[in-house]
Amino acid sequence: MPRPTLLTRRLRRTGALTAVAFAVAVTFVGPAAAHTEVEAEGARALDQNVALTFTAESESASAGISKLEVILPEGIAPADITFKEGPKGWKFAATSRGYTLSGVKLAVGEDAEYVVSVRQLPDAESLVFKTLQSYSDGQVDRWIELEEESGGDGHGHGHPAPRLELKAAAPGAKVVSPTPSEEPTTEEPATPSTAPSTPSAQAAADDTEGDDGMPVALPIGIGAAVVVLGAGAWWLRSRRGGAS
Repeated sequence: MPRPTLLTRRLRRTGALTAVAFAVAVTFVGPAAAHTEVEAEGARALDQNVALTFTAESESASAGISKLEVILPEGIAPADITFKEGPKGWKFAATSRGYTLSGVKLAVGEDAEYVVSVRQLPDAESLVFKTLQSYSDGQVDRWIELEEESGGDGHGHGHPAPRLELKAAAPGAKVVSPTPSEEPTTEEPATPSTAPSTPSAQAAADDTEGDDGMPVALPIGIGAAVVVLGAGAWWLRSRRGGAS
């Protein structure tokens, strides 16, 4: 059997090294390819009615995405968000700090894409939308790390939160009034006042009492008794005088 030439040995060695390099690249780059991202082409600070498109890429090889929970950045309230479209059958619900989007699990490996509208973007250079991505088997991907704390290696590793870069506000752009609160008022109805005394009852009370609170009929009765007693005494004296 002819011995392999030097060129043949070099080609074999080169092929082996290439295979190893490819395997290493797949091992370290593949898992980091999945991210949750947000896009809004040409978005500027203070823009109104802006459509944000989110893409939550699947990382699981055995379960489908079933829920997304987003924590809104400062300057955007849950009431400022309007759901536009998303996975079929999924439901949108506002929370105290953002919103959730959930429904029947997606197929294994299928990304979750959806669109929401923001009433007005805040006056900022960038916005971070921390996201918790849940799977049907209970696994949760926490896309909540900021760039300065993600611990990545500069090549997309880690779990960075979706970030939207904004251009400077347009000349003359202003902050619109806050979204009106939808909370019901807690004002209590006025307590019915006690029914006042009827005119006839009040008049009767005035007629039966004097200035000092004494019934008017009492002094009248006393005066009449004095008159009667005086007349009786005069009559008795008259009779005695006549008899003598």
